[in-house]
Amino acid sequence: MPDMPVDVSTDQLARRLAAKNREAPELSVIIVSFNTSEMTLACIESVYAQTTVPFEVIVVDNASTDGSARAIGEAFPQVHLIAEQTNHGFARAHDVAVPHASAPWLLLLNPDTVVLDSALDNLLAFAKTTPAAGIWGGRTLYPDGTLNPYSCWGRMTLWSVLSRTLGMSGIFARSEVFNSEVMGGWKRDTEREVDIVTGCLFLIRRDMWDRLGGFDPDFTMYGEEADLCLRGKAIGLRPRITPHATIIHYGGASERVRADKMVRLLRAKVELIKRHFAPGTRTVGYHIFRIWPLSRRIIYTLAYKLRGRPSDKQKARDWGEIWTRRNEWQSGFPAR
Repeated sequence: MPDMPVDVSTDQLARRLAAKNREAPELSVIIVSFNTSEMTLACIESVYAQTTVPFEVIVVDNASTDGSARAIGEAFPQVHLIAEQTNHGFARAHDVAVPHASAPWLLLLNPDTVVLDSALDNLLAFAKTTPAAGIWGGRTLYPDGTLNPYSCWGRMTLWSVLSRTLGMSGIFARSEVFNSEVMGGWKRDTEREVDIVTGCLFLIRRDMWDRLGGFDPDFTMYGEEADLCLRGKAIGLRPRITPHATIIHYGGASERVRADKMVRLLRAKVELIKRHFAPGTRTVGYHIFRIWPLSRRIIYTLAYKLRGRPSDKQKARDWGEIWTRRNEWQSGFPAR
């Protein structure tokens, strides 16, 4: 179990905040919240408790209905709170936040995270020693201290799509050959170049963010950071991960496949294929990817017949629904 942030008394926190307010921020921490009041408060508290470099916190609340904006404003009056009346989604919320950032470094942080062991200090120090990376991330854990591997990804390729559709990425989950998007059994415990840094802990210089144009607003919920990282790699960036910047991330835990969520995710993945696959592999990759939900339905149907597990039966139903709704996702985003 990882160490939780060290408790800081009210007086200590007040003194620390007063000291930070006298310094020009080096880091702008941007948090986009939506109906996660308690988690957002815990996240912000951990940022102040575990970070010593001069920083500012900017929170965009996406029209929460759980009192998040009021609770954040009362608990942390020093935070730059932008309480919106519209849910902009993840990408567009950063278009709202970034113009208010005054630091040369932007740190995107999910509200369902807890900063551990000076993670933001360590991540910034790592970035300064590896400037060619251009984009930096760290290591994420589940609340019980086990690895949450979704702080980074390998890019989709024709091979990875084929491996996933045929079920090889599941059968050979620890293989970097057959499970290249998850990068096999790598425990995120070493420094390494990656293709995609996840937006839950995402560091980039402000000038590079501006050069890349930030997140493409077409990606409203999923795929934003993948698109940005791949655009960055196209101009020579080499995103990197350090194990010395560790946070707890509650999201990404194993749960039942939900059709609405997967429809949005698959739509974004189709768009990534359209935009980032090489012309010679794009069409083949798209058609293989398109039958992935059907293959999952068949696999879980067979698994239920062999094992009789209710969970397999439910997954077969869920993937069947996703397949029947393919007209909602198989074309990617509408043409502008």
